[in-house]
Amino acid sequence: MLIQSTSAAGKSALMDAVLNLVPPEDRIRYSAMTGQSLYYLGENNLAHKILAIAEEEGVRQAAYALKLLQSDGELTIASTAKDESTGNLTTKQYTVRGPVMLMLTTTAIDVDEELLNRCLVLSVNESCEQTAAIHARQRDKQTLQGLLQAAGREQLAQLHHNAQRLLAGVHVVNPYAQRLTFLASKTRTRRDHMKYLTLINAVALLHQHQREVKSVEHAGQVLRYIEVTKQDIRLANQVAHAVLGRTLDELPPQTRKLLVLLHAWVRARCEEAKLLQKQLRFTRRELREAISWGDTQLKVHLARLVELEYVALHRRGLACDYELVYDAAGDDGAHVNGLIDPEALDGDD
Repeated sequence: MLIQSTSAAGKSALMDAVLNLVPPEDRIRYSAMTGQSLYYLGENNLAHKILAIAEEEGVRQAAYALKLLQSDGELTIASTAKDESTGNLTTKQYTVRGPVMLMLTTTAIDVDEELLNRCLVLSVNESCEQTAAIHARQRDKQTLQGLLQAAGREQLAQLHHNAQRLLAGVHVVNPYAQRLTFLASKTRTRRDHMKYLTLINAVALLHQHQREVKSVEHAGQVLRYIEVTKQDIRLANQVAHAVLGRTLDELPPQTRKLLVLLHAWVRARCEEAKLLQKQLRFTRRELREAISWGDTQLKVHLARLVELEYVALHRRGLACDYELVYDAAGDDGAHVNGLIDPEALDGDD
């Protein structure tokens, strides 16, 4: 999971909120990691845990090892070490086993593509309404009610910890798997399809105590499993549209947000002035005042829109005018094409 937003938007607060609901024994958090540090963490110290890194920049030296751990499920390195009995140098093998869940935050809009296609990309709501809500929450914390809520937060977190400790290791079988569909027009969806299937399994696993645990004997072993329901697929589709839709989007989340705001603003100005969209030119200053974004933030994301030809740049001497070329109202990027409607699975046994 990669949380991507501008500085001071609340990336670390979001990460902390999620991690605080995870049992302490299931999470490991570092500020940074060196290139070789992952190989010497111990064979099973990372298995089935969350590895959280404060900033994506702090893990760049270890990015290669992390990508291998995500893809292969384990790391192996051969290193020289001194034999204590003879004093001679010998080759020793170190292995670290997964699976491990990786959680990162970043302010960069250009992130290593190899890392991106292994992650779910989330963003932080940076709207004025959300900022006002955060301010109201910060003021509430200074009241007596806020003090009482803070005292009860630990009990609420403990409830979540205990609920997760009750989850048992059990196989998940999807009887609808053969009828599921997914976008196949891009090569990278080979990985994203597995994210979608794993998401369905995760929803089912969380509901294991509401499901019948079945068993089957195979090759002398008894395998315990639960089955996916249509409701699990329905919930997974809702999450997939919100998360995988943005992950598959060619625009970073905040650049997509600017495009949505820009399209709404241009459409309103065109209706007011009775102009066609291609006739309307605007400056960066006009746009900055209209959507209340900072200059640096707007400059970075508007340049990305120009580069990808969503916006056209027109120079007039030293000054610049912009024209919105993109025209797809209502498209915020949060949608995955090709997912089957769970209602179409009715009649399946």
